[in-house]
Amino acid sequence: MHIVIIGVGGVGGYFGGKISNSGQKVTLVARGKHLEAIQQHGLHVKSIDGDFVTRPFNATDAIENVEKADLILICTKSWQVVEAAKLIQPILHEDTVVIPLQNGADNVEKIQSIIGAKHVLGGLCKIYSKIEAPGVISHFGHQPEIIFGEVNGDQTTRVHLIKKTFNYAGFQNRISENIITDIWKKFMFIATVSGLGALSRANIGEMYHHQGLQQILEKTAQEIYAIAIAKNVKFPRNVVGNTLGFIGRQPHGSTASTQRDIMEGRPSELHNFNGFIVSEGERLNIKTPVNTFIYTCLQLMETKARSNYKNL
Repeated sequence: MHIVIIGVGGVGGYFGGKISNSGQKVTLVARGKHLEAIQQHGLHVKSIDGDFVTRPFNATDAIENVEKADLILICTKSWQVVEAAKLIQPILHEDTVVIPLQNGADNVEKIQSIIGAKHVLGGLCKIYSKIEAPGVISHFGHQPEIIFGEVNGDQTTRVHLIKKTFNYAGFQNRISENIITDIWKKFMFIATVSGLGALSRANIGEMYHHQGLQQILEKTAQEIYAIAIAKNVKFPRNVVGNTLGFIGRQPHGSTASTQRDIMEGRPSELHNFNGFIVSEGERLNIKTPVNTFIYTCLQLMETKARSNYKNL
């Protein structure tokens, strides 16, 4: 099986690195100094579970240099998903499977609109990781895991084949019976902590243990719940409470990647998180005052970051 990783940041670098390190055929699609370092010295992964260096089958920034793929993991930011879906079209064959792993509630739909539904599984991952330096990935928290599945919940031959691939790579993974619900559960967590974390400049532990901020976290999650229910997501009634409990169990000093992006002036997933809830609320006639406040306060920073990004 030929596995192609689109986006070799904290997520794509770790999971792509693990698959490559197990001896499987992996192509990493990266760019800039990060790509140059991988090509020259291999991909270095520093992990709380053990460091390793792997030299993938191919590392490139040119899709025309990539062989047809059997499995594609899209590990870009959510605001880059449509661009990634367009990029991979030349390397699809009849049975290519594509799994988006980035945060966000509507990535499956975005990719399906570009390449067709038959190629696309739903997916998400759980990991704290980042690019530490060109060619170096740092995995610094959480037991890494990929959760994936057919959008309709079927237990198909292809999902079990992919599970074997992930098992051989040596990281936790699970076939979901309701991947859309699982995606929204993670989305509730990440969208709840990201925007407020960027706005308050507080880490997850500080927000959770501050009475006022914890109340805002809860209200943010309640609005996400209301949108999800209106979209027929099969959420349990206690999902908001469970999300708050999960937030409380995170390492005290941890922060979400979107929070770090906003605070460091990089383009972020703000539009895809709080902004998505705001736009869906407007479309569905559901009020989202807390998400609207957070999104509005951070919009100017996001606009400036995207302008700087385009000018690089």
